[in-house]
Order: sequence, then structure tokens, then C-alpha cells
Amino acid sequence: MHTVALLSLLLGCCVASPWKEEPVKKFPEDFLFGAGSAAYQVEGAWDEDGKGESIWDDFMHNKPWLMIAQDGSSGDVASDSYHNLERDIQIIRELGLDSYRFSISWPRLLPSGFPDQVNEAAIQYYNNLINELLKHNIEPIVTIYHWDLPKSLQDLGGWTNPNIAQWYEDYARIVFDNFSNRVKLWLTINEPNEICYLGYGHVLEAPALNASGIADYLCAKNLVIAHARAYRLYTSQYKPLHGGRVGIVFSANWHVPLNPDSEADKLADTLHFQAKFGIYANPIFGYGGFPKEYSERVAEKSAAQGFPRSRLPEFSEEEKQFVLGSYDFMGVNHYTGQLVTAENVPEYAVPSLLDDTGADLITLDEWKQSTSPWIKWMPNSLYNQLLELGSLYPGVDFYITENGWSGSTGLVDDDRVDYLRSCLQQCLDAVADGVRLKGYYTWSLMDSFEWAFGYGARFGLYEIDFEDPKRPHTPRKSALVYKHIIKTRAIDYDYAPDSLVMTIDEGH
Repeated sequence: MHTVALLSLLLGCCVASPWKEEPVKKFPEDFLFGAGSAAYQVEGAWDEDGKGESIWDDFMHNKPWLMIAQDGSSGDVASDSYHNLERDIQIIRELGLDSYRFSISWPRLLPSGFPDQVNEAAIQYYNNLINELLKHNIEPIVTIYHWDLPKSLQDLGGWTNPNIAQWYEDYARIVFDNFSNRVKLWLTINEPNEICYLGYGHVLEAPALNASGIADYLCAKNLVIAHARAYRLYTSQYKPLHGGRVGIVFSANWHVPLNPDSEADKLADTLHFQAKFGIYANPIFGYGGFPKEYSERVAEKSAAQGFPRSRLPEFSEEEKQFVLGSYDFMGVNHYTGQLVTAENVPEYAVPSLLDDTGADLITLDEWKQSTSPWIKWMPNSLYNQLLELGSLYPGVDFYITENGWSGSTGLVDDDRVDYLRSCLQQCLDAVADGVRLKGYYTWSLMDSFEWAFGYGARFGLYEIDFEDPKRPHTPRKSALVYKHIIKTRAIDYDYAPDSLVMTIDEGH
């Protein structure tokens, strides 16, 4: 598949040509169209109504020099969704979304991190949000953990402390007790790789532990066990009462060997994929435990470096069986892709995950660059990624839980429109080719605080004026285009909105 994908990429085969006289493909009627957000990125009210401090509050207030944006911004107010529930619901209805993805803030719900203190103001806020969505026939899909760990738990080691699996289960129980009678789609954890690799292995995300090759691996094991505990809890105690489904969200950017005929590049590609994706997916969706090839590589490296045992922890047989199969579906966050090579690899820190993989990642100059340095438009990457996942995990249902393009301020966002249409076309093609894709959530509903990149990268269908205390929401061109796709369940390349005025259609 990789050779074919590379040829397709180099030929520029991105989407079906809009001028071809072919039958219009339509999305299935039960296909969910949505948009997403995350608590720290949009809620604001960082210390209001009893909310506890998160690792991102600590990161922004006490380590601002680690910010890539270097603009003094933070999520203290963000899009102010905590005070703008009515407007958020309005724009969700204007778009005609089938579903809305949001996350619950662990430190807002449990200020101490533990269930000894349950914040009733938080319960009321999320109840209001859920109830308003359901009132308008909009399906909530709730992320239980989207990066904002209570700082009190990080002071105890955070995701490197094996006890966090129990702490997370205790938190999930409070979430299920209060909301599972109405929420039927659950995402346990968003993007394990970014949590562990960027937050514990580097300084790019909170808590900025910078201990790659050790802390990120401890995090990986504890995190997938925590996920499994929440899944087993739900299926044993809440699913019999309310139904519902539980999944986990992985970041999955397409990858292909730079030279498909090179055995070294192919091995580097395999190890890169296992390091960034497989160590989280294989314990749950694969054959149990960490992937074989990567486990062997880290064990070899560890021995050569003088460690008495592998830096990659092992799963006991009991743990393997407990985690394996703990899913109802897989959430996939996809933005871009890279070419992988073993040639001219930089000298990485030792030990580190990058040194363990022995790979370098390449992008091509002709790929369009977004305002986020990590997102370039790799042709056909989403289609190829979906086909690979469908082949690796036959019978698994998938949701695209994030996919989007970052731009700058302004309402005419043609690059985002082109990217959105292209990616939805790739989704259609993947469904036609047998991938069990059940929904698509664009990232994001509105402009928000983009973590270490601040407010410079704008992903929103709706523009937020962050200079205005009222945080007005204004639709971009992409919002109108996405609304038309949802309404027709098809991609019309000739559609152009007459104006950027949005109204609520009857039924929403």
C-alpha cells in the first residue's frame, strides 16, 4: 500500500475531479457530522466557581517561556464558553450539526483531583450544555480527558504514577454517574501520543517534563490501563442501564517510506508508526501489549546504554487481557502526514523516543503550509490513513474526531474550504472502499486557544474576536460550506454562499 500511496502522492492525486460527470456520492443518512472543542481551549473561567488548577494553568502562568507563540496568551478566558453557552448552542444549531464534541474539565469537576470534592457548579454547567444539545436533537460526544490534568495529581507524578489509573477511574465514575443517562458516545482520552510524548518526553506541552525515552513510556502504559479501567467500568455498570459506546482517540497522521525500495526506510517507517501510534493502539486494538518490533528495539537500545532492563515497561499477562478489546470504536484525529527515512537522521538525545525509532520525517516544499508549522497539506493523506487503519483493524468502527486547517484572522477562508472538501471527499472514498467510518468532526467549531501556539493559529469555522470582552462569534465562509454539505449530505464543489449571514434552519 505504501508504494501505491507514494505514487499517488507524487502524481498529486488528491480528490476526485469536480468536473467529472459521475454520480454524486452521498454520505449515509446515519453518518454523523460534527465539530469539536476542548475545555481548556474554549471554556475560560480558569479559577471561577470552585475550579481547581490544571497542568495547563500552571504551564501558562509559571512557564510562559516554553510557549511557542511567545505572545503572553493563555486559556484563562479563551473563547469564554463558560459564560457563552447560549451563543455556542446557537452556532451549533446554525451549522445544522448532527453532533457536538466537547470535553469535561477534570479540575473543574473535581477541584482536588479526587472525588472527595465534587463541584456542583461544574455539574450544572455540563448539564446545561448537554440538555441544550439534546433539546435540539444534537448528539453530544464527550471527551472525558482532553489534556487538562489537575495539577494536584501532577504533583504526585501525573501519568507516570501507576496509581493514576485508579484516580482516572474514580473521576470517570463521577462523570458517568452524572451524565451517562443522556450521553451515549464517550471518548476516554484524547491523543495519548501528545500527552505522553509531547508532555512527558518534551517541553512542547504541559507538564513539560522533558524525559523522553523513560517518562513518555511510563505514561503510555499507565494511560492505556486507565482507559481500560474506564471502559470496563462503563460496560459493567452503566451500559446495561443506558446503552452507549466508549472509544479512545488517537492522533494518526499518514506515513510512508521516503524510498519504498529501501529496507532501512521501511523499518524506520514501521518503528515510527509503532512509537507514535502502535504503543497506544496495539494494547487495545491489536494483539495485546506493546508492539513486538518496537519492544525489541527499545530493549536492545536500553541494554546497549547500560540499563538493567528495557526502558519500555512490560504488561503482565493479566494486564494484557484486561486492556485488550477495551473499545467500541476508535476516534481518529488526522491533519497531515510525513515521509519517513533512515537516511541522514539527526543526532537525537540519548535516551529518547526519537533515538529509539532512528527515523527522520520529511515533508515536501510543494505541500501547502498552514499557519501551524506542523500542518502541511499532504495529498490524499486522510484516505490513505483510513485505508491503513481499516486494514489493520477490520471490523472496527471509526470516527474522524478531529480534522481541520489552521489559518489566520478573516472570514474568507478559501484554503480551509478547499481542505475541508478534500478531506470529506477522502472520507466518502474510504467509505466506498469499505472503511467503517461512522462520523466526521471538523476541528474546530470556533477559534480557540491552540495550546503552546496561542491564538496565532485559527482553526474555527467561526471567528472569535479575542480583543472584545464579549468574544463575538462570526461565521467564516467555511461555516456556510460545511452547513451546505451537512444539509445535502454531499460535496458540491460549485456551491458558493451568497453571503456570510447564518440562520438557524427549522429542526435545529
